[in-house]
Amino acid sequence: MKQYIVLLRGINVGGQKKVPMADLRQILAEAKFEEVRTYIQSGNVILKTNLNDSKSVSAKVAHVIKNHFGFEVEVLSKTREELEEIFTNCPFPQEQKEKSYFMMLFEAPNKELVLDVSKISFPNEAFIIKSECIYMYSGIGYGKSKLNNNFFERKLKISATARNYNTMQKLLSLSAD
Repeated sequence: MKQYIVLLRGINVGGQKKVPMADLRQILAEAKFEEVRTYIQSGNVILKTNLNDSKSVSAKVAHVIKNHFGFEVEVLSKTREELEEIFTNCPFPQEQKEKSYFMMLFEAPNKELVLDVSKISFPNEAFIIKSECIYMYSGIGYGKSKLNNNFFERKLKISATARNYNTMQKLLSLSAD
């Protein structure tokens, strides 16, 4: 069995797409995923499966959610090693890294759009776009930042799901064997 960290995009935000974590754990276990655990209400799941690749895991989780809750959710699955590589490769110094957001991308962004977006800057904010993740630091806090998940999704015409430093660290800790 292989372990995956599964990230759900846009659930339990603003009263939309409500997914109780206890229900999510139950339906995933019924779908033959094993050792299903969740972390906080924003859609972080650690599970084990016989499926051999991230895309298959994401597709099955999305299908199970759609069948049970009646709405579609974008799902991104990573192995612990993949998530750890994203976390470790954060280009910011440790002090900024601890206040950073990791916007994991569902697909690699178009290079021309990345060039256009890379020209944008705001005071006390920084970002670096890689093929799997946008690393974003805001000295004014995420809530006040002009650079957020929606900003990058609009500008790059892709889907992403954001997690902060603490959540990334906790997911890696929980998934350690």
